[in-house]
Amino acid sequence: MNQTIPTGDLHSFVRFLEQRGELIRIPEPADPCLEIPALADRFVKAGEHPALLFENPVRGELSAARGLTSQAVGPDGKPVPVLINLFAGRRRMAWALGGEDLEEAVARVREPLQMAPPKGLWDKVRMLGKLKDWGGTTPRTVTGAPCQEVVIQGEQLQRSGLLEAMPVLTTWPGDGGPYITLPLVITRNPENGRRNIGMYRMQVFDGLTTGMHWQIHKTGAAHHARYEEKGERMPVCVALGGAPALTYAATAPLPPDVDEALFAGFLTGRPVAMTRAVTCDLEVPAEAEFVIEGYVEPGERRLEGDFGDHTGWYSLAEEFPVFHVTAITSRRAPIYPATIVGKPPMEDGWLGWATERLFLPLLQVPLPEVTDYHLPVAACFHNLVVVAIRKSYPGHARKVCQGLWGTGQIMFSKIIVVVDEDVDVHDMNEVLWRVTGSIEPGRDVFFSEGPVDQLDHATNLACYGAKMGIDATRKLPGEMGFERKWPPTVEMDPEVDAMVGRRWADLLARLQGHRA
Repeated sequence: MNQTIPTGDLHSFVRFLEQRGELIRIPEPADPCLEIPALADRFVKAGEHPALLFENPVRGELSAARGLTSQAVGPDGKPVPVLINLFAGRRRMAWALGGEDLEEAVARVREPLQMAPPKGLWDKVRMLGKLKDWGGTTPRTVTGAPCQEVVIQGEQLQRSGLLEAMPVLTTWPGDGGPYITLPLVITRNPENGRRNIGMYRMQVFDGLTTGMHWQIHKTGAAHHARYEEKGERMPVCVALGGAPALTYAATAPLPPDVDEALFAGFLTGRPVAMTRAVTCDLEVPAEAEFVIEGYVEPGERRLEGDFGDHTGWYSLAEEFPVFHVTAITSRRAPIYPATIVGKPPMEDGWLGWATERLFLPLLQVPLPEVTDYHLPVAACFHNLVVVAIRKSYPGHARKVCQGLWGTGQIMFSKIIVVVDEDVDVHDMNEVLWRVTGSIEPGRDVFFSEGPVDQLDHATNLACYGAKMGIDATRKLPGEMGFERKWPPTVEMDPEVDAMVGRRWADLLARLQGHRA
C-alpha cells in the first residue's frame, strides 16, 4: 500500500483528492432536493470526472414544494457540505483502498490464499512477519474520537433532528422522501456478539425516525430477526464518512460475521479506529463525520418508499422496520457524504468494479477453473455474469453455473454466461461474438430456480425466481450430442502480424498528419 495516501478519514482524503486534481468545490447554493443529485448524475454519466463538494447546500423552491424547509447547519454556523461521486473513478477507487492501482489491493487479497506451508526456518520467519502485519490491521478502540466532538441528544435532539443536522438528499421526483444513501449501518449478532457493518438505504420520515431497508437476504436483517425472536429492542448505529475503505467494505459481499472494519484495515494495511457510542452498546468508526445512534423496536413496521433504485426502476413502497434516533454525534465541521443510484452507469458501478476484482481470488478457491469474470454495469451487476473457465470435461460450464448460484451474493445472478478462458470477458463485443457464434439455443441454454434480489420487480414472487445459464464454451466430442468438428477462430499469421506491427506506428502517424 502507498503510505502517502491518507485513507484514515474523509477530511484528509478530500484534501488529497483536491491536491491531485480529483475534486471540484462548488461554492454556489444548490438544493439537496433533486438539484444536487441531477448535477451529480450528469457528472458521473459523462465519464471519470472529479468528485464534487457542494459547499453551500441550501434548501430552495424544490425542497419547499415537498415541505422540506429545515436547513442543515453545522456547529460552526455554516451549511454542511455535501460530498458526492467520491468513488466514481478508477484512480479514486484505488486510492480509497490505499494504492495507486486496484491490483495492489487484489494482490493483498490473493497473498494469504496462495501461501503454502513453511518448508524451512526462513519460510517460518517470513510467515510470522506476514501474520504480524495482518494482525496489525485489527480494529483498535480509542477515546476522545473526532466523531463525538459534537453530541446532540435529549431535548436538543427533540428540537432539531436529522434534517437540521444533515442535508439529506431527495434524488428522484418519485422518491417517498429524503434518503440517507451512504450509511454504514452497525449491528451486532445477539448470539455471538459479532459486528456487521452494512449499507442499507434510510428514508427520513421525520427528525427522529427513518426507515431501515435491510432486505431479507442481508446480515442486518438476520440480526434483526434474532432480536425479534427474543422480543428485544435492537441497538443500531449509523456512521457516515470515516475511512473510505470502510464505506467500500460496507458494500462488499462478505460472509456473515466477517467484520467489515477488519476487512477495510486489511485492504489498506491500516487499522480502523473505533470508539464506544454515546447511547448504544456498540462501537462506531472514530473518524466518521456523523454517527446516528438509536434502536429498532421488535415488530414495528412502516411503509417505506418509493425509491429510484440502482436497477433504474423505482422500488415500490413496502413495510420495513423503523429506526428511532437517540443521539446524533459529529465533527465540529462535518462533511455529509452521499451517493445517488438510478439508471446505470452510476457511482456504484465503481464500487461494483472493485468488488468484481477483489473477490476474483476468493471465487477461485471453490471454483479454481474460473480464470476471470465480469459483472457488467449495465446489468446492475447481479443481472448478468460473464465467466471464463479452463474447460476440462463435458458439462463443465453447467457445473460452474450451479456453483455460482450457490455462492454468496452471486446467487442472485439472473443470467450466467460461460465462455472459454481465451475470451476477454470485459470486451462485450468479443463476448457477444463468442456467445452468438458458439451456442445452439436448444442445447446450450438451461434454467434453474432460486433466490433473486429483493429489488427485482420482474419475478412473479418476491425474492424468488428463475435463472438462465448459457454455455458458450467450445463443445467437446460427444458433449450434449455434439459430434461435429469445432472450427478454429480466424487469426492472422504471427509472422505477418509482427511485420505489420513494425509499420503500424508509421502508418498511424501519417494518417493523423493527413487528418490534421
